[in-house]
Amino acid sequence: MAQAEAGDRVKINFTGKLEDGSVFANTADSEPLEFQLGEGRIIPGVEKAVEGMNVGESKTVKVPPEQAYGRRLDELVEEVGRDKFPKDIELQVGQKFDVPQQEGQPMVVRVVDVSEQTVTLDGNHPLAGRDLTFELELIEIPSKSG
Repeated sequence: MAQAEAGDRVKINFTGKLEDGSVFANTADSEPLEFQLGEGRIIPGVEKAVEGMNVGESKTVKVPPEQAYGRRLDELVEEVGRDKFPKDIELQVGQKFDVPQQEGQPMVVRVVDVSEQTVTLDGNHPLAGRDLTFELELIEIPSKSG
């Protein structure tokens, strides 16, 4: 039976849940997630859990923040003046913006509070600081037969 190892391209079905059992993501209504083990394109805790699984195997894993989206960082929450935004933009909680960075990719920030004078922006991933549970099923290792 084919077993997933570093460097393999794999396809998984998954359900991601929060501490209260609510689902934040799943592949039930979409295609399985395909990625290469060791490439670093998905959270480390899921990648580690898939490595060593056999095709057809299912498992449930708890992933701490350090192996998911990291700890919440207070320094990524900032209150800025409402005047920093164009007057014709109607700001709403949950809205996202790309903020250019001096080096590399822009940072995505979410609006978490709006008043007449200020806007509070949060650069943390919405799942930062959360313990996550993933139900995983290894569907296929396209590069291997078995």
